[in-house]
Amino acid sequence: MSRRRRKSIFDIFDDLFREIEEEFREFFSEAERVREIKGFEEGFREVRGPFIYGFRITIGPDGRPKVEEFGNIRRAGVRPKISEEIEPLVDVLDEGDKIRVIAEMPGVEKNKISLKAVDRKLVIKASNHKKYYKEIELPDEVDIQKARASYRNGVLEIILEKKSKEKKEFEIKIE
Repeated sequence: MSRRRRKSIFDIFDDLFREIEEEFREFFSEAERVREIKGFEEGFREVRGPFIYGFRITIGPDGRPKVEEFGNIRRAGVRPKISEEIEPLVDVLDEGDKIRVIAEMPGVEKNKISLKAVDRKLVIKASNHKKYYKEIELPDEVDIQKARASYRNGVLEIILEKKSKEKKEFEIKIE
């Protein structure tokens, strides 16, 4: 009778880091191959830095690790896609009757930040010396007219009140 060993959280992270290392190896070997193509350097110089790539690992509600990427380098097949717009690192916190969104956006003036909300989606856009763009799927419907936002020391904080789920009863007059 063989006993199957249950994976610990450390085994899961080991597997995840092995996958990330393999992705980087593939990325660098592909970059070397592409570098040999004539004209690559000239085309690459058109995109101005900084080049930002980062990720964070959290444990989801189902107990599985969740990897969230941020920055201006995206994966598009084998080759990376470099964008002028940086995707900021964002935390979405469900606090019962409200949702708090915190985004790291250093180097932007407050008056250059644009916030728009549609249904359950929040769009953050900023254009100054740096360009930021992020679409966030909110966990619940919110009352946009009661939204508040502040920006201090490169951190944008948005507080959105959830829409009331209580059913309101209205009397209808008969003519």
